[in-house]
Amino acid sequence: MNLQGIVAVSGKPGLWKALAQNKNGYVLESLDAQKTKLVANLSTAKLAALSEITIFGVDDDIKLTDVFEQMKSAASIPDAKADGKKLREFFFEVAPDHDEEKVYASDMKKVISWFQLLKDLPLFNEPDPTVAPAEAAAPAVEAPVAVEEVVAEAAPAAAPKAKAKKAPAKKA
Repeated sequence: MNLQGIVAVSGKPGLWKALAQNKNGYVLESLDAQKTKLVANLSTAKLAALSEITIFGVDDDIKLTDVFEQMKSAASIPDAKADGKKLREFFFEVAPDHDEEKVYASDMKKVISWFQLLKDLPLFNEPDPTVAPAEAAAPAVEAPVAVEEVVAEAAPAAAPKAKAKKAPAKKA
């Protein structure tokens, strides 16, 4: 999934897409139906990229993108306003290694509401551009070329450059 440019802004509900950057901050557009525009000042607002967010795990932190991938294949997703027990059961299904003591019901509600916003967007099903496909990981092997041959062909014989003349010293 391609979550590049999707951010959460502290103090603002929902998710935002970064449209442009200016000297003071970012121009953002909400992903909800209103398409509200916002200029987030970097000195006052805290932005968190969804591709960088993790959830507390028992051993290691769990990437939010991995949780979203599990949520895609889940049979049913509870409503974000469901009670804490239902949300906890669902989270054990999609992120079994999450830390119960550090992941609160409000965090689970936020993740589910984010998933509801993102699931219908085309970028949610696009491949992540930062991850190279397996075929591109193995470079094609080419025949070795002698470096001396290439250098000799590219550099024509040139006359030596004349030295620059120094400016005469001024008398005081």
